[in-house]
Amino acid sequence: MSSSFITLILLTIWINMAQLQQGGPDEKEKTTALKDLLSRIDLDELMKKDEPPLEFPDTLEGFEYAFNEKGQLRHIKTGEPFVFNYREDLHRWNQKRYEALGEIITKYVYELLEKECHLKKVTLPVDATESEPKSFIFMSEDALTNPDKLMVLIHGSGVVRAGQWARRLIINEDLDSGTQIPYIKRAIEEGYGVIVLNPNENYIEVEKTKAQVQLSSDSSDEPAEKRERKDKIQKETKKRRDFYEKYRNPQKEKETVQLYIRDNGSPEEHAIYVWDHFIAESAAENVFFVAHSYGGLAFVELNCCNWVSSSEPLDTSVESMLPDCPRVSAGTERHELTSWKSFPSIFKFFSEASEAKNSSVKLAPTRRSNRIKYEEL
Repeated sequence: MSSSFITLILLTIWINMAQLQQGGPDEKEKTTALKDLLSRIDLDELMKKDEPPLEFPDTLEGFEYAFNEKGQLRHIKTGEPFVFNYREDLHRWNQKRYEALGEIITKYVYELLEKECHLKKVTLPVDATESEPKSFIFMSEDALTNPDKLMVLIHGSGVVRAGQWARRLIINEDLDSGTQIPYIKRAIEEGYGVIVLNPNENYIEVEKTKAQVQLSSDSSDEPAEKRERKDKIQKETKKRRDFYEKYRNPQKEKETVQLYIRDNGSPEEHAIYVWDHFIAESAAENVFFVAHSYGGLAFVELNCCNWVSSSEPLDTSVESMLPDCPRVSAGTERHELTSWKSFPSIFKFFSEASEAKNSSVKLAPTRRSNRIKYEEL
């Protein structure tokens, strides 16, 4: 049964109810009868027939996709690019399928960082216990001992994780444009140590048990009478919400609770933690940052260059209304492509910055305490 047909049934009943509520006692009895009829409609069963189960493969092979020699994601049998609208008129299901594939892509990129780029995975916090939530970063073997150059890579906000610039580019374009791998490989070839940050890995999700739900509801210090009254209102509200939720989302997903990672509970905390425990402790005389989108906000006060989306040719100066570092065109109007399109210019900028450095005295790297906040920008 289609969702549009179900909508028509419900809309008809609701209109009738609204009309009857304006009448007298007889009409009110009819309204009660209609409400009873509506309560008997099993929306769960109706909608489950319309939406397939939210169960997806956990491997690329299970999705019948693979990356070809050009780093493009292609269907194993047809050779076609990824298709988002796998099932028409089921946007939510298609989105969940896309997200499931995205999680597999994340793990795939992690494997490439270790196998192709020869980076090592380092657990955060550095003194984490066996049971507490953990995050991680990736580093080259010489990241802390390289006396000359260290490159630090930071992605933007959202669903991306270490080693990625944009998930959409990885799935719809290729690995070169969507990942940090070209940067890492070239950096290693040119003698840089490398650290890859993971600023969006801030917590782990665990299923919320009934005990946790009960504990949260019983933890109030309110008087019993007031709490009972409040609980009654909440139950009625929940009943109405669940009614609509059955129609919108018949496949109720598990409730989860977020357990935040110590000292890495936000992108900003993560950046500071990695600075204090790794970057500041490195032997490198020159430290270079490549930060995409939100990842660059922490570094706008340093000597830098910002490649922005623009219709102008690559490296053309672009005016800015903000008092941050100089802006030049990335040679593309697509924000997610800026890091890839400016790739050669960024390494040229780093090379020229190294050559122009006149000081022979090595200063210990420090981070500024008065960083510009995002809200102020």
